[in-house]
Amino acid sequence: MGVDWLRSELALVLATALVPLALCLWELPRRLRSLRLVADPRHLRRLFPGLAGTGDDALGWLRRRAWLRASLVAGGVAFVGLAWMGPIRGFALVPVEQRRIDVVVALDTSLSMLVEDVEPNRLERAKVEIGALLDAMTGERVALLAFAGGARDVAPLTADLDTVRYFLERLSPEDNRRGGTDLGAALNLALERFNGGGSSEAVVLVTDGEDLTGEALAAAEVARERGVRVHVLGMGTAGGGKVPDGEGGFVVDPDAVAGRGEVVSQLRSESLQAIADATGGIYLEARGRVLPLEELYRRAIATMEGRDIVDGKERVPRDRYQWPLALALLLLLVEGAALDTTRSRARREALSPGTPATGATPPTKELS
Repeated sequence: MGVDWLRSELALVLATALVPLALCLWELPRRLRSLRLVADPRHLRRLFPGLAGTGDDALGWLRRRAWLRASLVAGGVAFVGLAWMGPIRGFALVPVEQRRIDVVVALDTSLSMLVEDVEPNRLERAKVEIGALLDAMTGERVALLAFAGGARDVAPLTADLDTVRYFLERLSPEDNRRGGTDLGAALNLALERFNGGGSSEAVVLVTDGEDLTGEALAAAEVARERGVRVHVLGMGTAGGGKVPDGEGGFVVDPDAVAGRGEVVSQLRSESLQAIADATGGIYLEARGRVLPLEELYRRAIATMEGRDIVDGKERVPRDRYQWPLALALLLLLVEGAALDTTRSRARREALSPGTPATGATPPTKELS
């Protein structure tokens, strides 16, 4: 198993290791020339007791010692750079904790959602709004339900929002097994998709509000008791419009006189507002607003506390920065020890009885 790097783009930092070598290459010849001007190489130890050897041997020792110290410093800098780059060797499996919010979107797909009092019609506009909601989400799980006279699952709770979009675009009234609108069935099925963490769960109900069973408020009370808020997006207008029958005409009320009364579907804002109020949710209308579900997300869903859960394990690379860092410290300690050794030698020779008397204490200047 080889070594990889967390921050390979920092490789240029290694070039700084050349600085001590460049300084030594530039400065060392000048210092050696200066020493030759001060005194003959044979007498250098009398002036600088820390030197080893005599004559030209002393200058050679100085040269070797300077390059050794420069190499140690360069190596230390290089290893610090390698530690900064983050060498990776091996992986660890770490439990992944996530803040999770579960949202069930229940979309009305009854025939009344084909009314064109909002453009292009209620159902297509609802799909656009739900798509904007999905675009705004960041990490939530979403389930999609469709309902008319009954409710059915379309997509289970999932973080794969592309899958939800796929099924959303294909919903139509033709998939309904029963006609009419049963908001209570939609809410009850939505509540079945949750597992009890009410503060991290919400229902988004998208409908024109024509509840033909009258059980929606009872289902909303159940949601309130479980701590689940139901947010409602009303589709349509108060004036409403005729319901297309899918064959180029309009749905006719069989109870009308002579059977020629065409059904007019209107937005039932009062009943939808009551559902939202019963659960502490928010009621919005699509007409007159720009991306109302995106607004709903910012106001009510993104601010939910969520639940911290462990969702599988993640492979986390092991950063072995300690290895090159330890080598860098070792090299710098060796360099410092070499400096201290030279100073100690100079101090001992300066205090030695054999040191020639010149009327003044011989200099113990350290040379590098």
